[in-house]
Amino acid sequence: MTPEQVTLVQSSFAKVAPMSEQAATLFYGRLFEIAPQVKPLFKNDMTEQGRKLMTTLGVVVNGLTRLEAVLPAASALAKKHVSYGVEPGHYTVVGEALLWTLEKGLGDDWTKDTAEAWTTAYTTLSGYMISEAYGQPQAAE
Repeated sequence: MTPEQVTLVQSSFAKVAPMSEQAATLFYGRLFEIAPQVKPLFKNDMTEQGRKLMTTLGVVVNGLTRLEAVLPAASALAKKHVSYGVEPGHYTVVGEALLWTLEKGLGDDWTKDTAEAWTTAYTTLSGYMISEAYGQPQAAE
């Protein structure tokens, strides 16, 4: 990621963070709409799950300037997700739901450059997580 892309991801997330509860609701609604097969993987309280999602996103977004500090936690999270039944292909639909949620949340601030920055961030991180969890160097598309 370029420094400009990091700045775009961080500044756009700062605009979404204040409405994190709504963003999480949008995200999971969209995820279950486009990939209903993943809904059974979520057995816990979805409000709490949404908080965890937004907290984790915040940590990752804020850590983009120091990826080496974020990657060990991303690796552990990816490996933990395997035990929940997450498969490599699930990363693709999660990415689609995330980008859709950001687009809805940011409205006019969702520009082509912002979309590209988020896509780069997500595919980079998800590719790393897939590789760590499954030993398959591949990126979510």
